[in-house]
Amino acid sequence: MGQRHMPLGYKMVNGTVQIHEEHAAVVKRIFTDYIAGKSMQTIAKELTDTRIYNANKKPNWSHTSVGKILQNKKYIGDTFYPQLVEKHIFEQAQERRKKTAKRFNRTKSKASRCHQSVFKDIIRCGDCNEVYRKYVEHAGKPSEKIKWKCKQYIKENKVYCRNHFFEEGELEQILIQATNQLLKQKRLIQKVTKHEPPKISLELRNVEKRIKELEQDGDYANPKLPELIMKRAQLFYAGATIDDHARNAEILKEALAGKSKLMIFDETLFSAIIKQITVYKGNKIDVEFINGTIIEIPIEKPTEEIKETPESQGKDGKHGSSKKDGGDHTTTNEI
Repeated sequence: MGQRHMPLGYKMVNGTVQIHEEHAAVVKRIFTDYIAGKSMQTIAKELTDTRIYNANKKPNWSHTSVGKILQNKKYIGDTFYPQLVEKHIFEQAQERRKKTAKRFNRTKSKASRCHQSVFKDIIRCGDCNEVYRKYVEHAGKPSEKIKWKCKQYIKENKVYCRNHFFEEGELEQILIQATNQLLKQKRLIQKVTKHEPPKISLELRNVEKRIKELEQDGDYANPKLPELIMKRAQLFYAGATIDDHARNAEILKEALAGKSKLMIFDETLFSAIIKQITVYKGNKIDVEFINGTIIEIPIEKPTEEIKETPESQGKDGKHGSSKKDGGDHTTTNEI
């Protein structure tokens, strides 16, 4: 997604992100209270009780909304956001969050992290627009294999989508190939993809229309006019968005700095720079990087023939043996 709402504490002025002093005070209060010993739940309750508005313009706070502010690195400043919170205060908050998570056993185990995949939720079928899921073939046997298939390759106990299957090793090589092509064209790393400006909401359009009507009638003394002007400002601020593409271009540039050609798969690197992989039935895959650059990779293998039948797939269309290889096809539940 190229655009999103600004974090609480900032505002957009003439295309530049600036600090919103009133809202910034709320952010600073949250950090100060937290490192002073208050829990996120207590902070949320106090903000709600005093009807302090959150980023969504509502006086409703929760443990989660407070936590999101405490972990947002933008508050210590970067290329686009001015510093709002001192770095040492931010670090103190992170240290307390880690200790609290450890005390309540909320940290993920090493085993659970190992089961996560860089490909989860980023591979999309270019034919039916569904995501790809990870399947285990011949589970528990020496011939066990992991394959990524379109989520709808079996639908209602019938073969529905016949798009390509991929083993993880094949996907890894595709990302390496796409990134190496990107490295050969340095200008694409710093490319900022243009996109459509945000749409103005219907409510904002109606408010602007009413303001113009009053102004055209010369009815400047109408008590509703200042209310409408204030409403317009609130709606504009609520819909204020910033362009992430320029920032993502900088992230991509930093991630690939000093690299000329990749030889091995680096999961941490690809998790940071890949936005989406789109698989087409024909002979190509589009690899989209976080700055919007798309690299097309040809597929040399033909679409895999699927011979599964409703009977061989089992009642839910996901489990059972395949006539093709006589093995077990089971869907893994990723963490």
